[in-house]
Amino acid sequence: MPSDYLWNNSNTDAPSAQLMAFLAGTDIEWDQHLMAYDIEGTLAHVFGLHHIGILDDAEYEAMSAALKQLHHNWKIGEFKLDQRYEDSHSAIEAYLQEQLGSLGQKVHTGRSRNDQVLTALRLYMRAQLQQIQQLSATVAEHSLDLAATEIKTAMPGHTHLQKAMPTTVGIWLAGFAEAMVDDLGLLNYIEQHLNSSPLGSAAGFGVPLPLARTEVASYMDFERVQVNPVYVQNSRGKFELLLLQSLHQIMLNIQRLCWDISVFSTQEFGYLRLAADFSTGSSIMPNKSNPDVIELMRGSMSIITADITQLQSLLALPSGYQRDLQLTKGPVIRSSRLLIQILQLLPGVLSALQFDRHRMQEAITTEMMLTDAAIQAAQSQSNFRQAYQQAKETGESSVSWQQSLDNRVSLGGAANPGLDLIRQRLAVTGSEMKKSIP
Repeated sequence: MPSDYLWNNSNTDAPSAQLMAFLAGTDIEWDQHLMAYDIEGTLAHVFGLHHIGILDDAEYEAMSAALKQLHHNWKIGEFKLDQRYEDSHSAIEAYLQEQLGSLGQKVHTGRSRNDQVLTALRLYMRAQLQQIQQLSATVAEHSLDLAATEIKTAMPGHTHLQKAMPTTVGIWLAGFAEAMVDDLGLLNYIEQHLNSSPLGSAAGFGVPLPLARTEVASYMDFERVQVNPVYVQNSRGKFELLLLQSLHQIMLNIQRLCWDISVFSTQEFGYLRLAADFSTGSSIMPNKSNPDVIELMRGSMSIITADITQLQSLLALPSGYQRDLQLTKGPVIRSSRLLIQILQLLPGVLSALQFDRHRMQEAITTEMMLTDAAIQAAQSQSNFRQAYQQAKETGESSVSWQQSLDNRVSLGGAANPGLDLIRQRLAVTGSEMKKSIP
């Protein structure tokens, strides 16, 4: 590992390897995911230095070409980010000095590692959010398609895990789809909120240079500049927490869907089963077919919840940069990558659901139509409570489960599911998404 760290401004010996290992922590591991974005932010900074005359045309061209070559070498695995470097920032600067000599030493003019890492993280979070938006829209669309196919497939509705009233598989799936559409709107808002450039704030006090912050923000396709340098520093961790909280909302939908699939696929319910390629067996019991993928998706909520808790604990800090904030990288990278993996699998999981229509129809029993009987009686008398009590005492209903479903004509009911309205909202929300950064 180099002894000349970016921050080493004294003539004393470098810290011990043991101390440096603690200070660096897992930064190199997390920076594997940030390296491309750190290079992108550095390209923007170099553009800004050229804009204000710190770099002449030849220097700008040479430095830009070197950074683009580094990005290429990184993508093909020719350049390795390893323990030789403290982090991606020192790796980039070391590469530039190796390729360009003293010219490479100009790259950090007007920039701190503070706004450098903030920029890389902001670019990373924006790209992850955009990918999550696209995947969430795909899951919502797939759920709506399946809901339309199964809109007349009867099944028992449940409250308290007990049979309640008749419903359909389509209504159940449409509930998940609409939740995803709503939360897609939330993701769009969060993406807009995060879409601001911190570059140029340096260590939290600005720099004595006329940095082209607005032009640099446009170079990176940020919608605006995050103006105040103190706020920029204080937003680290705060923005990451906001991102994770939006991912938590998506995972709430997925967790509940997974619970339903898990319960409905038990022998006790028997409403559905997962296709074999989405199930696993037991190492000892030949009779078992287990929904492990569903259970791991459901359990993944604990990881996102833990990452939120970590950030909330970290942010009990005064204004300005504190080294504690280094620990914000792990939670946002870990949770966003996990959710992307789950969202990529979900369409396949939904396609793997095989419904036992006969079993579900048989499970709809007469007492589940007592509410229909009470409402029917209430239409010919003024007091619903009397009709309710009468239905409860007699325990009888002349309404069949098919009539019960056909009578649900208010918006959202089985006879008027409103799938087109949900699709329209999905189309509007989807049109607001931006194309992900490659």
